[in-house]
Amino acid sequence: MAGPQDRAGQAPPVIAVVGPTGSGKSDLAVSLALELDGEVINADSMQFYRGMDIGTAKITDAERRGVRHHLLDILDVTEEASVSEFQQQCRALIAGIHARGKRAILAGGSGLYVRAALDVLEFPGTDPALRRRLEAELGTGGPAPLLARLQMVDPESAGRLGDARRVIRALEVFELTGRPFSSFMPTREYFQPAVQIGLEVDREKLRERLALRVHAMVAGGLLEEVRKLDAAGLRGGRTAPRALGYAQFLRVLDGGSDTAQATEETIVATRQFARRQLTWFRADPRIHWLDWQDPGLVAKAAALCAPGGAPAPVAGAVQPDR
Repeated sequence: MAGPQDRAGQAPPVIAVVGPTGSGKSDLAVSLALELDGEVINADSMQFYRGMDIGTAKITDAERRGVRHHLLDILDVTEEASVSEFQQQCRALIAGIHARGKRAILAGGSGLYVRAALDVLEFPGTDPALRRRLEAELGTGGPAPLLARLQMVDPESAGRLGDARRVIRALEVFELTGRPFSSFMPTREYFQPAVQIGLEVDREKLRERLALRVHAMVAGGLLEEVRKLDAAGLRGGRTAPRALGYAQFLRVLDGGSDTAQATEETIVATRQFARRQLTWFRADPRIHWLDWQDPGLVAKAAALCAPGGAPAPVAGAVQPDR
């Protein structure tokens, strides 16, 4: 079947619904899919994991309202999420959705994953042996020597990367390619036509909503979900155990915290994460921002997705998440 066509005979833009956690991205994506005959592709890296449902606010079958969703529940908690693999999977899904005559709608707040799907973005390879050597150096000497080495070969990356895991990745890339990790940072150039819709939030209302959501997660069985996943090997994963809520409630299982303390820590961490998401997405001038609580939100978003409904994208340099 031929894909949907715009007035110029081209496939319509990919749609991306972005914004901070708790802003209603999943619901808007479903509403747009129903309005535009679309399918939703998940771009929340923690919702890739099977069994991580309560703590990630994963959209339920009922909330999907019959809309087909992709890239949910595709990894075990022991597996590492890969943005380069996501890029390949997501682009293949987009092509398939358009070939079925439907609209592809990306939904999620993992900024780098959204960029990987939408933009011209090259991912250097990996070398497990090299990675293990660098991790061993971290274990014996701490992060300072690694960061000093990175400062010598890639001062731009050294100046903005504080996380030891990212420093190791930057050194790995340099040793593999001879190029600084910063040279792989993209410009804002779409891989194929796209429309990004951002949800503009009232920050104080979002703070309140996030606190209520975390309390609801705890009441809904978050601790038991973490306990079950811990038995399935959660701590052995590289990515999953660092997820909001899961890291905090693993300490409850260890006796180093209690439910009340873990709840408050999760609320604080979630609010901080939402601020970082806003910083990331606000740096992209191509995003069209709409009021998250506007009664006409769905209609306005759908209008942006119509042929000629959104202005042309603006090119520019990427601003890293800080």
